[in-house]
Amino acid sequence: MGSSAEAVMTDKLGRRSGPRRKYTVDEKRTMVEETRVRGASVPEVAQRHGVNANLLSVWRRLYSRGLLTTQARSDAAALLPVEVSTPTMLPTARASTPKSSKPGAISVEVEFAGGQRLRIHGAVDRSLLRWLIAALSAK
Repeated sequence: MGSSAEAVMTDKLGRRSGPRRKYTVDEKRTMVEETRVRGASVPEVAQRHGVNANLLSVWRRLYSRGLLTTQARSDAAALLPVEVSTPTMLPTARASTPKSSKPGAISVEVEFAGGQRLRIHGAVDRSLLRWLIAALSAK
């Protein structure tokens, strides 16, 4: 069962009940590469390593797409710091009807304290607009 020795706990029916085994990317790649040898059988390789054949098939698909590599994780996007604050509406927030638009179409612009602006142009559902204004003015 992989490269590490572990005690397997089972219930009365012989089903595994202990913690799940976590395989490294190298272990997964080794198993997948064994299935790619001429004459190899996915169920046989899976049984030899003590994994489910369906799981090994998933790893084969990831491998064929180039997603089963240690490099894939390091290339992931870095998380950026985020600051969440309550938006405040400044007196510059306004709703108007543009002269060139159809009746019922509006343009809304909300300017936040940090100088960012939220602009909505076109037909907007009134209930959505009410909700947006209430959400932005809530403290």
